[in-house]
Amino acid sequence: MQIPDVQLETERLLLRVPQGQDFEAWAAFMADVDRTRYIGGAQPRSLAWRGLMTMVGSWAVLGFGMFSVIEKSSGRWIGRLGPWQPEGWPGTEIGWSIVSDAGGRGYATEGATATIDWAFDALGWSEVIHTIDPANAASKGVAAKLGSRYLRMDRLPAPHDANEVEVWGQSREEWSASKEQRQ
Repeated sequence: MQIPDVQLETERLLLRVPQGQDFEAWAAFMADVDRTRYIGGAQPRSLAWRGLMTMVGSWAVLGFGMFSVIEKSSGRWIGRLGPWQPEGWPGTEIGWSIVSDAGGRGYATEGATATIDWAFDALGWSEVIHTIDPANAASKGVAAKLGSRYLRMDRLPAPHDANEVEVWGQSREEWSASKEQRQ
């Protein structure tokens, strides 16, 4: 197994495979009760470490996983975003989570746009979904900006199966059509 050397760049962001040097920022983010309330809740450092290692492992085994989001202007880690499909997941997901002080700047939309392009082009996906807690209005707004629409209610696999999530998404064809309109 080898971790691919994938890096995407947008106007303001560098998206790269997570690295060990990301751990302090990753752990601080995962301890933030407000920012993690819709992604399983705050975690102690030991669980945050396991989460980072899971993401790196996903890259090694599957050839994809969420990217670390690096803000170009500061060089700092500001979140994780991108392709994700653990065992039992309801589809091929593009997800996003951005640190509190970088929220509301359009980074999630900017990064997700680049990773959706990459997932369709490099991974050959035919559809992308976004699993969103029904109370998470901000993520629904990002999904709508991406051109995704509400598809259905579903459940994530255990241990995240206590509550239903909204599944938003779109097909490769819908993405291509909306991309032409955005240009």
